[in-house]
Amino acid sequence: MLTRAVVNHLFYSGKFRLLVLALLAASMSGCASTTTGGVVGVKRSQFLALPASYVGNMSKQAYAQTLSAAQKKQTLNADPILVDRVRKISNRLIAQVGVFRADATQWQWEVNVEKSDQLNAYCMPGGKIMVYSGLIEKLNATDDELAAVIGHEIAHALREHGRERMSQAYVQQFGLQAIAAVLTRGTSTVAGNASMQAASMGSKLFFALPNSREQERESDRIGLELAARAGYDPAAAVSLWEKMEAQGGAKQPEFLSTHPASANRIAELRELSPTVMPLYEAAKAAK
Repeated sequence: MLTRAVVNHLFYSGKFRLLVLALLAASMSGCASTTTGGVVGVKRSQFLALPASYVGNMSKQAYAQTLSAAQKKQTLNADPILVDRVRKISNRLIAQVGVFRADATQWQWEVNVEKSDQLNAYCMPGGKIMVYSGLIEKLNATDDELAAVIGHEIAHALREHGRERMSQAYVQQFGLQAIAAVLTRGTSTVAGNASMQAASMGSKLFFALPNSREQERESDRIGLELAARAGYDPAAAVSLWEKMEAQGGAKQPEFLSTHPASANRIAELRELSPTVMPLYEAAKAAK
């Protein structure tokens, strides 16, 4: 029977290492999709090399650090009325996530609000939501508009866009060896260093890497369906992005730096609204 030390030695040496890396590359090139399509039909295959647990742990740590920093500044959940409003909207959306993936109903969802002038919001892998008060106050956002933006962010988490971006970045930055080190917990110096460097970039990669246009389209579509199923008007997605663009001026809002709006995007949302309108009407009738 081979010991772990012997296996690690074999893995990180000679032809066997090359063979394992080749097999790893082949496995990562396979098709995978994190969600079912819903009525909006999101079905793209994704590149998800990093384990979900690995990305989830980094997300928890980064989110905990964010909460701790906000608490020290006394900006975390400073307005109880606003926090209650955001959580009620978020919880209605979260109640619908099983439509796209059943396991998400068991995630440890967290919803918090930070007092900040930034027009920003995000949902980290595993369901860690943060909404900045500036997004609500500067836009004078309605509940329907808040549902549109929070639903969009939840969709990013459901589709594991953060994990997808990190997987691509790890391979580009460190090569397959770093991925192999994560998957096998390898102990070679080279692989170990690459893995540690990559891990240290985890939260930075999540916040710094922009979503691709296709990822944005997917989140627009899924977010629109989540909101409609939760009883929020799909038309609010259009008015939300129009308000966001109007805030641009000389300085682009933080949200638009990673979620670029455009006339095409708004047109696509308007075109998709009739598809989810029956879901909205059914949800309203059920109340």
